Amino acid sequence: MNALDLNRDTIVAVSTPHGMGGIAVVRVSGPDALPLVEQRWRGAKLATMQSHTAHLGQLLDAQGELLDEVVLTLYRGPHSFTGEDVVELACHGSVWIQRQVVNTLIEAGCRAATGGEFTQRAFANGKMDLSQAEAIADVIASGSRAAHRVAMNQMRGAFGRQLSALRSQLLEFVSLIELELDFSEEDVSFADRSRLIDLATNIHGVIGRLSRSFAVGNAIKHGVPVAIVGASNAGKSTLLNGLLRDDRALVSDIAGTTRDVIEDTMVLGGVQFRFIDTAGIRESADVIENMGIERSFQKMDEAQIVLWVIDATTGMGEAERLAATIAQRCAGKQLIAVVNKTDVAVGEPIVAALQQLLPEGTAVTAISAKSSADVERLEQLIVERAMLPEVDSEALIVTNARHYEALVRAGEAIERSIEGLRTGVSGDFVSQDIRECMHYLGEITGEISTDDILGEIFARFCIGK
Repeated sequence: MNALDLNRDTIVAVSTPHGMGGIAVVRVSGPDALPLVEQRWRGAKLATMQSHTAHLGQLLDAQGELLDEVVLTLYRGPHSFTGEDVVELACHGSVWIQRQVVNTLIEAGCRAATGGEFTQRAFANGKMDLSQAEAIADVIASGSRAAHRVAMNQMRGAFGRQLSALRSQLLEFVSLIELELDFSEEDVSFADRSRLIDLATNIHGVIGRLSRSFAVGNAIKHGVPVAIVGASNAGKSTLLNGLLRDDRALVSDIAGTTRDVIEDTMVLGGVQFRFIDTAGIRESADVIENMGIERSFQKMDEAQIVLWVIDATTGMGEAERLAATIAQRCAGKQLIAVVNKTDVAVGEPIVAALQQLLPEGTAVTAISAKSSADVERLEQLIVERAMLPEVDSEALIVTNARHYEALVRAGEAIERSIEGLRTGVSGDFVSQDIRECMHYLGEITGEISTDDILGEIFARFCIGK
């Protein structure tokens, strides 16, 4: 079945989160939404209701017994989320009531919706492009102000409009090239090669800028990974607990307490950070502990920011032993050396020594992980070192790996067309590269799609959305 030839059954699902709450919303969408709901509804006639109006009434089961008093909101197609007739029933939030409301509507003739089917119908009916549909899931999952702003901007269509503008320019571009091919025997020139090179170079620049934004977008969407590393008993777990304002990690004076990776998230400065407490780095005969230490190095490699915690009470001995390894593993990352336990030892001499020992640009600070003021100061430093741009309502930042991959391939195709124009390659080859670029941009917005791609995307949505 073609992706756009969706099953036109009338579908039903609970659209609010699973579980008990004050109210729950059951959504019905499809060509028979009104008559099927009417079978179980006692109140004003749906046929006479105006679109976008709410009505109090009663919902009955198949035997005509009262299930619940509900508020029914009607959206007539095409002026609805899906583009079809949509009925939303706000009932009491009992899990049993939710289940019975869905069941009675299925008995009336509705079909249970699959994951993402409402949004897929909205896409199929031209209510949004594919990038906007994917942004809906990102809005729902957004865990910080920055992630919310990026997702909202994409959901409003800014990203899709940018790509559509690029495809329009490419279409004009390829039309001129192919027009020349039609008149090749008459030696007619319709395209100014210099102007086409300038146009293609500009398009390549825009695609490249969007591709490069993925590094930032991925961090905003999934959280900036911050690895907390250091020798055993340096205070890493205490620091994690201080950052999270919670006793998330077990703290003990016994070396090697943390044997596995502990992760949790926190929002700082409107951005989500993923803090990762790791096993203490030391020589050990314990097989399990050594596995944890190896994971520490793996998390250090994956992190964008590394907090190297140094015990001020041990002096420079441990710091000197680990400095070369830490500096080498953190090349290209933001390294913050944290001299800890300044409540019981003097940290300034170690700070001064580390500033000479570590690569230029490394941040070195002294704190007590037990001091909330010191932890807050470290948080400010972490936000600064993340170096993420302030995300405003107009920011165009790529957060989706599928989009990134398509942009990379589109960039490679337009780059080949530029090289072909400069070296005098035959127009049919240049045209092929341009059309390939258009293809990949169209994959992002859904102008070019397959059932497999659509199925994979919408399967990740929750049922009811």
